[in-house]
Amino acid sequence: MSLAAIPSPTTAVWNLGPIPIRAYALFIVLGIVAASVVTEIRMRRRGAPPYLVLDVAVAAVLLGIVGARLYHVITTPDAYFGKDGHLLDAFKIWRGGLGIWGGVVGGLLGGWIVARMRGIPLTFIADAAAPGLPLAQAIGRWGNYFNNELYGGRTSLPWGLKVHQMSDQNPGHALVMDGKPVLLEGLYQPTFLYESIWDIGVAILVWALDRRHRYGRGRAFALYVMAYTVGRFWVEALRSDQAIHFLGMRLNDWVSIIVFLGALAYFVMVKGPQLRIVTGEDGQLRTVPVDAPDGGSAEESAARDADAQSVDAEASGEDADGDSGGTDPPDDPAVDATGPGSAGSKSDAGEHEDETAHSTAEK
Repeated sequence: MSLAAIPSPTTAVWNLGPIPIRAYALFIVLGIVAASVVTEIRMRRRGAPPYLVLDVAVAAVLLGIVGARLYHVITTPDAYFGKDGHLLDAFKIWRGGLGIWGGVVGGLLGGWIVARMRGIPLTFIADAAAPGLPLAQAIGRWGNYFNNELYGGRTSLPWGLKVHQMSDQNPGHALVMDGKPVLLEGLYQPTFLYESIWDIGVAILVWALDRRHRYGRGRAFALYVMAYTVGRFWVEALRSDQAIHFLGMRLNDWVSIIVFLGALAYFVMVKGPQLRIVTGEDGQLRTVPVDAPDGGSAEESAARDADAQSVDAEASGEDADGDSGGTDPPDDPAVDATGPGSAGSKSDAGEHEDETAHSTAEK
């Protein structure tokens, strides 16, 4: 037996008087809080009104949990519809069993509903939430640890996981025989730990790249999906719990491949600036590119600049006309005819000189 083996908890529920506090639910709630805090900070920095995330979280969490549970029940039907299954167990989510992809779909649906109500794009919310979602998943995986579930196959690695056999008669507690909790033989891959560490790395990666490149139109969210599916693929391959297999691979591995390719295509094909929220004169929220002034979008700003340049050009033309008017010749024909530079003036002067010379000769 390895001295460095990771021990597992013998209990996953504590009673606070008549209220049971379940580790699985506790870590899910902590994950939701962490994701909400991160999303709120990012949305506020992009102009969102305070606590907009609360509207998003209520809808996204409720529909996300429903979607996650449905996905789990559909992809592991034997536990609920099989010969020894119990249909009512499908509602006992505190025992574990939430499928991430159903949760993502449900959460996006909830976010879309709020986005429509508030008049902002869903992609604004998705990009703001992108680093917080893997952080929530990293925290939530520790609920699996307390439930002694979703571990991998047997291993001889020094960080192998000790796993207890949980009691069916006393849910949330390890089976006890001869006064000792029952351990499964050997050590197992701590897949919950692998995924938790991977998810933290995904959160840091998305945050760093988004800070540098300022992704918009859902590209930060697509980056999160790509990074997460890469890790989920190899972690899923290590797991030993029951799952549907197709062409030699677990169903979730196939889903990871398909979702990764879809996110990659979206990331490459869709372009657009990062958005921020401004409040219009009518009090309604709307989004503009982060580089646009508060008065409107980049297109509106360009139109205003063009109008201003046109006005300046017209004013400059009027000034030029006013300056040239001072050098125009006078309109009086008499002045033109007798002016010092005219031909008539020179002719008169010549005749005067001839008359003077003739008078002198006569004298």
